[in-house]
Amino acid sequence: MRIISGKHKGRKLRAPIIDEIRPTTDFAKTGLFNVLNNHIDFEDIVVLDLFSGFGNIAFEFASRGAQFVDTVDSHPQSIKFIKQFASQIQLPVNAYQSDALQFLHKVHQKYDIIFADPPFDMSDLLDDVLEIVVKRGLLKPNGILILEHEKNKSFSNHPMLFDERKYGKVHFSFFRKTE
Repeated sequence: MRIISGKHKGRKLRAPIIDEIRPTTDFAKTGLFNVLNNHIDFEDIVVLDLFSGFGNIAFEFASRGAQFVDTVDSHPQSIKFIKQFASQIQLPVNAYQSDALQFLHKVHQKYDIIFADPPFDMSDLLDDVLEIVVKRGLLKPNGILILEHEKNKSFSNHPMLFDERKYGKVHFSFFRKTE
């Protein structure tokens, strides 16, 4: 894993190997951020990264100028790594060890971007993430929710869906809150 752009472009994330954690590939991450470049200005946005693993996506947003990124993962080693790496390279990344859905029910912050990437065998959680984010109004005006999922998952009928992208086995669905 590496940071592909921004202040820390090229910096490698040397995270421990844990079987349950599947980082977003550099290929898919590059595609994701190319899409986002057309929709947002990364400077001073507030981001939530759910099921963050080792913070691959969070560090990318922070390197590109996000005001801060909140990361949520249930795995203690993930949280420990994120805290250490964020401190080491001085990026505004906060790490919370929590169940992602419980975090969504309790958080009061509104975000410009919410990114969710649960393990593929738990992709049914994405429906819950989408529902909670919408019901609780966790996106700022024109905020974007991005769900990473396998090809057999579809959100094509959801009224907030505005884009879908496929990068190999990785699929991204983009939802926007509009006024």
